[in-house]
Amino acid sequence: MDKIDVAVLGATGAVGQRFVQLLENHPWFRVSEVIGSSRSAGQTYSDAVNWVLDGGPPEAVSALQVKALDDELSSPLVFSALPKEAADPREFELAAAGHVVCTNASANRMVEDVPLLLPEANADHVGLIDVQRARRGWTTGALVANSNCTSMPVVMAMAPLRRFGIRKIHMVSEQAISGAGYPGVASLDILDNVIPYVSGDEGKMETEPRKMLGALKNEAIEWLDVVAGATCTRVPVIDGHLVNISVELAEQPSLDEIIAAWESFVGPDPVPQLPSAPAQPVYYLPQIDRPQIRRDRNAGQGMSTSIGRLRECPILGYKFAALSHNTIRGAAGCSILNAELLAVKGYLGSFEPAYSSVAVL
Repeated sequence: MDKIDVAVLGATGAVGQRFVQLLENHPWFRVSEVIGSSRSAGQTYSDAVNWVLDGGPPEAVSALQVKALDDELSSPLVFSALPKEAADPREFELAAAGHVVCTNASANRMVEDVPLLLPEANADHVGLIDVQRARRGWTTGALVANSNCTSMPVVMAMAPLRRFGIRKIHMVSEQAISGAGYPGVASLDILDNVIPYVSGDEGKMETEPRKMLGALKNEAIEWLDVVAGATCTRVPVIDGHLVNISVELAEQPSLDEIIAAWESFVGPDPVPQLPSAPAQPVYYLPQIDRPQIRRDRNAGQGMSTSIGRLRECPILGYKFAALSHNTIRGAAGCSILNAELLAVKGYLGSFEPAYSSVAVL
């Protein structure tokens, strides 16, 4: 099967590097264009990138010449790891030019006709692309976003609990330093320390899950009617965001019923058959001291969410901890999974992947 060419915006940055790494040997997608800053443009990727992940850049990408952000692109599929300021308006310009853009940037997540997609939780929100194209006069272009990396474990934990009626959510995050990009937080600030503030993330955690857990009705997303509050902190670990969550449910399920909801949770077809989809999107860990960031962040090759410490909460009813890998599931990995879903649903033009024969992780 022929692969479809893809471009990576912000390819030299930390999340851009994660895109390049995860796309190596992808069964459907081939990195053909890498886009960086004006300082990097014209250099080979291997010369321009300061590789901060394990190993080195893939050989097939190393020799590519870095393009500037305003250069014309030929790839029909574009992954965006741009900072917010650069993403707006470039992502919309590319979509208007006919490209399908799957973005990790925050700039356009809350735009009304942009799907904020997490396939296991809201695969049906891809239908918003039809609304987007009709309203904007696009034929082949589209813009699809994934959420803030700290919203991800919250939504993965909450999606199986929608059946019980979610009323209130209180969240306290412990976020890895890689979430701040590279070089990120100064060592003198983060070593031997916890910083009780992460710029902008509390507002995102209080709004993005409501959109993602909502329903597509009458050509718009009807947000989940829930009260949400968040406190975000930065902790001295490299990767992995842990969120301590308290929740009030309209029904009063037993702890065993909640655990069963998590353990039986799978995405709707065709999500479980997509190449990047984990076999088990949510794990419940029965040990009293799990999940732990260092031990559990790579569950499902970084695409699964680990949950533990479910117990009664005297204020809201239930409390637990949820953990996801912030640069894989919370960033590049989710964008790639989103693109796989778009491919199967026919939003990538004539490209028709043979997804039924692809084994899940």
